[in-house]
Amino acid sequence: MIAVFVAMSGLTVALPTLSRELGATPAQSTWILLGYMVVTTALILVFGRLADIVGRRPLYLSGLIVFTLASTLCIVSPSAEFLIVARVLQGIGAAAVVTNNTALLTDTFPPHLLSRALGWNATVAAIGQIIGPVVGGAATALFGWRGLFAAVLGIALIATAASLLVIPRRVGGIRSREPFDLAGAILATTLLTAVVLALTPSSSAAWLPWCFGAMSLVVGVLLIVVQRRRAHPLIDLSLFADRGISLVLLAGLLTATATYAVALIISLYVQAVDGTSPFVAGLLVTPVAAGTVIAASAAGWLVIRIAPRTLAATGMALNTVGVLGVAVVLSADGSLPVTALFLFLIGTGIGLFMTPSTSVLMLTVPAQRRGIANGMRSTLQNVGNLLSTAIVVAIIPIGLGAAAQQAAYGGSPAAFDDADLSRFVDNLQLAGVVLGAMSAAGIAVCLSFPRRMPTPEAEVRPVPEYATTKESA
Repeated sequence: MIAVFVAMSGLTVALPTLSRELGATPAQSTWILLGYMVVTTALILVFGRLADIVGRRPLYLSGLIVFTLASTLCIVSPSAEFLIVARVLQGIGAAAVVTNNTALLTDTFPPHLLSRALGWNATVAAIGQIIGPVVGGAATALFGWRGLFAAVLGIALIATAASLLVIPRRVGGIRSREPFDLAGAILATTLLTAVVLALTPSSSAAWLPWCFGAMSLVVGVLLIVVQRRRAHPLIDLSLFADRGISLVLLAGLLTATATYAVALIISLYVQAVDGTSPFVAGLLVTPVAAGTVIAASAAGWLVIRIAPRTLAATGMALNTVGVLGVAVVLSADGSLPVTALFLFLIGTGIGLFMTPSTSVLMLTVPAQRRGIANGMRSTLQNVGNLLSTAIVVAIIPIGLGAAAQQAAYGGSPAAFDDADLSRFVDNLQLAGVVLGAMSAAGIAVCLSFPRRMPTPEAEVRPVPEYATTKESA
């Protein structure tokens, strides 16, 4: 899991150096960043379904192997085009790992130890988020951008060896005999790709994003129609019929969309405007992860004393203040301590939101459907991360020429003239305002949460055959 987080978040601070040394165009830089995220997001549900059919252990180990090989390809990439392909392969492996991680823990650990194991898993995920930008910045500063992928490769090799030794062969759950929804998988992947392409400006054809936008609408409608007609759909649309579940899932999507790409905004600003090193850029975004860890720990105690709607809305309000504060600081050329404070507010808001929203979701959904609901929550969170990044990279080029865009992604302050530099900062500020608006909308959604924590739904269990016989007798 740590390797997956480092591969995703570490590139945020390594992107300027990578783009500059490979001579990547703005479009190529965008897809080096987004290709991994598109594939991982699209395949989470696909691999979750495949795991039920082929077994979780084989798919998890296969994902680690693919991720490891792809990381090797990233290290030796001779061109931006080659690196994009390697990142896509890396995303495929990451999706198989992320999808099966929690399920394998549930299969492996006995009930009395499971909560402790899941707690450690959440801690590892938080550590991955914290060290991702730091590892990415330090490796890039010391060894160049290839050092980031070398660090990812080392972690992945350790994880693969440990998994082969630790995960019992018998683990993996009962394999399902239900058919795989291939049409749903293709449509879901096509939809996500079309949405990202619609948000990506085209220098050669201004009408192209509009075509992809229309395509995403058509594919989205077709996906809904196909999923409603499937006996065993890839996406369980019936979950959205419950208003409470829909609100929680929507709030999670808005939270991820509003906050994820703030690290990218900060990294591009300090490297392309101030000429800061990748290592310092990585350190600057760590207050977000630190605030998340601290607030998430406190939220476990607060959630039994404060109404979930109040706690979640407070978290979203802190997100809004933090994101908009970052935008203001960028425009005013604010100090680093003030920027760190706003980033810490964002992390605190995320931590306060996560616990009540997840608790409401898990207690609202019937016990036998909690796995499906959690899968949808995880998928929408990844969709939010993807949309957040796509929104920022769509706004950055507005009004900038090709040379200025190259300087923005390459972290080259000297390549900007005064007008382009001002426009670039304005674009980053605009991106922050758009993300802040997403967070503000999330406050209203959170205020629609229940006033009290829902009563857990009872698990539907089959009646034992001997019980029925005894009653008949």
